[in-house]
Amino acid sequence: MRPLLHIPLLLLFGLGILPPSSAVAQNKLSTNNTKAKNLYDKAQSQARDRQFDKAIETLNTLNQKFPSLGEPYVLKGSLLKAMGENRGAFEAYRDGLSKLPLNPARTLEYYTLADLAMSFGDYTTAADNYKRFIKTAPKGQRTVFRAQRQLLNCEYAVKAMATPVGLEPTRLAEPMNTFRYQYFPALTADNRFLVYTARPKVESNEDLFIAKQNKDGSLGNPVSISPAINTSYNEGAGSISGDGKTLVFASCDRPNAVGNCDLYISRRTGNAWSKPQNLGRNVNSAEWDSQPTLSADGRTLYFTSTRRGGKGQEDLYVTTLQEDGTWSLARNLGEPVNTPGKDMAPFIHASGTTLYYVTDGLVGMGGLDVFRCELQAGKGATKWSDPQNLGYPLNTFENEASLFISSDNRRGFCSRSRAPEVGVKTERDRPVELFAFEVPQPVKARETSTYTQGRVFDAVTKKPIKADVQLFDLLTDELTQYVTSDSEDGDYTVVLNEGRQYAMYAVADKYLMKSLSFDYSDKRTFDPLTLDIYLEPLRAGRSIVLNNLFFDTNQFDLKPTSRTELNRLIQFMRQYQEVQVEVSGHTDDVGADADNITLSQNRARAVYNYLIEHGVKATRLRYKGYGETKPLAPNDSEAHRQQNRRIELKIL
Repeated sequence: MRPLLHIPLLLLFGLGILPPSSAVAQNKLSTNNTKAKNLYDKAQSQARDRQFDKAIETLNTLNQKFPSLGEPYVLKGSLLKAMGENRGAFEAYRDGLSKLPLNPARTLEYYTLADLAMSFGDYTTAADNYKRFIKTAPKGQRTVFRAQRQLLNCEYAVKAMATPVGLEPTRLAEPMNTFRYQYFPALTADNRFLVYTARPKVESNEDLFIAKQNKDGSLGNPVSISPAINTSYNEGAGSISGDGKTLVFASCDRPNAVGNCDLYISRRTGNAWSKPQNLGRNVNSAEWDSQPTLSADGRTLYFTSTRRGGKGQEDLYVTTLQEDGTWSLARNLGEPVNTPGKDMAPFIHASGTTLYYVTDGLVGMGGLDVFRCELQAGKGATKWSDPQNLGYPLNTFENEASLFISSDNRRGFCSRSRAPEVGVKTERDRPVELFAFEVPQPVKARETSTYTQGRVFDAVTKKPIKADVQLFDLLTDELTQYVTSDSEDGDYTVVLNEGRQYAMYAVADKYLMKSLSFDYSDKRTFDPLTLDIYLEPLRAGRSIVLNNLFFDTNQFDLKPTSRTELNRLIQFMRQYQEVQVEVSGHTDDVGADADNITLSQNRARAVYNYLIEHGVKATRLRYKGYGETKPLAPNDSEAHRQQNRRIELKIL
């Protein structure tokens, strides 16, 4: 079974691999002392006989009696390394090689010590020994190039630690972190639910858990997300959409799977999750596919894969949900995101414009670091900016595993390995826990997001209904969010980004569409909204306000930002061919009555003309201006007058 958190590492301990032969064969001591030589020979003989513990006891005796000798420390380091006791190996190599002169015969030992030093964040020791390795190693070796790269990492790490970005993440308090391992945190857009992967014990399978946020901001007791999701198989690395209704996760070794680990999808109706469905061969490959992250509306999916054709062993891919309900053929994100190294654990912010992921293919702290890059829209294609390292302390000498930042850019979550415990011999056995942090400015997503949520009802029966809720950027006429309200309770959640002007539409079969407008272009207020939507049945006499038609003051030419609403009207008229409508113009009470009648008439006619020009038959349309005669609110404030300046669509 392949774990979902990390690509498995080759463990020397337990696989019968001896320590480096050069270390065992290195039988010359820098002394002629007979007693020292005898002890050293004894230790080497014990090592060759695989009596590692006895060999280490002998070497400890030798170190105590002859502390100036470096060779015994080096041999002990190689034995401890083979046993998986990396901390002891690091200390022994460091103490031993510091006592010995530069020697080309110890080239690999310099390299080993440098790597161990990197793994414990001792960048000075690491840099010194990478330099020794480069100086003594044969030219042209691939490891020389890697050592040169690690020197860049050492240089970056020292500078990063001297100029930290934000504060150290803090461990989440109970009832969180009660399992042996927990990682891949993911929040819904309203921050109410935290979904994450956990393994209760070392030998346990991975399962998905969910915790609800309390009113005081703390997290409640985590529970299994659903018996429909967690099974006897391995499930984990889950990602949930902003509205909490779509879940994509990885599961391994299931019957009829495409590869050894595949991506599966489940959707929630009411409180029940559907039976997970394999995302199929457009998404999954014969290799390892895992670590998904969903866009806020659940219609774009990024994930990690080891499939052939990538730039490195692991690369990031993207797929989108198409109009027919299938997922597009997964596409490699390419440069500059993917590198020849490991590119893993993507997280797309709720805004959809900033991607975070871990990689060791770029200069960082030495292992897997978290980077961020921004989506840059271009003609006919999209590309990503050059990835930027998040700096210290979010990145450390450890391999970073997963990161999540809330939609409002305020709170972040990550997972980290706990410090080694007594008796823990390998790094893989260290517990992994969830941490939280306040998001510093350089780490925040390019755009902060908020949300509007509520329920969709029938305006007559007041019963909840299932409706498509679509969000359009008025500047670009781009569909940026597309969710569906729950068929049982009618609830929906839509994510909005600061600095944007939006049109939102709720649409259901045999109902008038609902037109709503959100203007965050000046970033005045950007708080979450609770907004219930009532849809009018498609009957004669029913009408709606068209909130996304725009005119300059005292003008009747439609502004370019009106095209989104106009195109939705055309779609509506094409869908319901039998419907006839009146386009009604209304004004506030500012100005002369006759002028207001004329202005409202001209504005209604502008909409009427647009519809005719785009294929709607004139026999299905009429227009009329009512001036200030039918206000929706008293004309006693600018907000009320704005409500009265409107275009309506009435079913005849």
